[in-house]
Amino acid sequence: MCDIARNTAPCRWKACGGYVYTNDMIEWIPAPLRVLGPWGLEYWQWLGIAIAIVIAVIAGRIAGRFVIWIAGRIATRTDATWDDDALLRLARPTRFLGKVLIARLLLPVLLLPASATSVIVNVLLAALGFGVIWGLVSVIDVIVSRLALQPWAVKRPASRALISLAGRTAKVLLLVIAAITFLGSFGLPVGSLIAGVGIGGIALAFGAQKTVENLFGAFAIGIDQPLREGDFVRTDADTLGTVEAVGLRSTRIRTLDRTIVSIPNGRLSESKIETFGERDRCRLHTVIGLVYSTTSKQMREVLDGIERVLRAHPRTYQTEMVVRFMRFGSSSLDIEIQAWYDVNDFNAFRIWRQDMLLEIMGVVEAAGSAFAFPTQTLHVASAPGSQPSAR
Repeated sequence: MCDIARNTAPCRWKACGGYVYTNDMIEWIPAPLRVLGPWGLEYWQWLGIAIAIVIAVIAGRIAGRFVIWIAGRIATRTDATWDDDALLRLARPTRFLGKVLIARLLLPVLLLPASATSVIVNVLLAALGFGVIWGLVSVIDVIVSRLALQPWAVKRPASRALISLAGRTAKVLLLVIAAITFLGSFGLPVGSLIAGVGIGGIALAFGAQKTVENLFGAFAIGIDQPLREGDFVRTDADTLGTVEAVGLRSTRIRTLDRTIVSIPNGRLSESKIETFGERDRCRLHTVIGLVYSTTSKQMREVLDGIERVLRAHPRTYQTEMVVRFMRFGSSSLDIEIQAWYDVNDFNAFRIWRQDMLLEIMGVVEAAGSAFAFPTQTLHVASAPGSQPSAR
């Protein structure tokens, strides 16, 4: 470090950090603060760094708010709403960039040596790059959210999932480009880095086949749309639950026990998936058994009464209904009951199903019959000509 404080009177200037300063610039600084401290910096410079950080935080925040305010005034003159959303998401990155730029403007005031200046400049450049990436990621979020609200995307749920997946992919590519640029700033050849990425991609395709398979499985799920976030599904692995997220590697399903099951996308794309949210109606299906003492007249009364109860419900499909005497069971006279209801909300269907079953119980009781339960009758007969033995 150049020792400005130790210059003699005839020596009125000293080159420091690429700049030329005179002793008059720092003669007002107390002598104790001119003593060398850690890393070759004088104590007044360390104090200046702390003060510069505070000033950069305050002034950068004000500057960022001022820029957002100016942009907001311009945005209010337009009829579009996407620019308002963009300004809302870009507020924090803009304030961060303002702090970095203010810190860079304050750097020459500290009279730092060339080595320290170079280190701080690199740190500020890295922070500047982080702020730019932050802003671009926010812009991607705005684009994804606005595209998902478009009429064509609302009418096609599959498009919304693809838009979300494309947004995540764009963020990953942005981070990869940023990482290559960051490494290139340290003098590493960017061309070699890109070539290395290409070779590494080939190696990755052979060495990480499952990962690549899961990635393509995510795109297959996004295009074919066998399930979407929020759907209640059952997979061939007997997993039953609600889809919480479809990621690039796996899909997370919350089960009825409130646990999370993660299924790799490559495996899920080849699985049988039953999506309950896509059904257009709910089915009531049950088999009831009446006791064998039920007469044919009572059986007809029960059949007519059950059909009458089902048809009385306003949401029952009148043309698709089954109420039939099914068979002579081992311990009961079995009746098959099947009907569909115009609803895809299973919770509402549960209430209707309960009402229908209670009504069916009333029909059986009114007909004078009863429900059967498993019984067996054992007949014991003696062989012809045999006599009971005396005891």
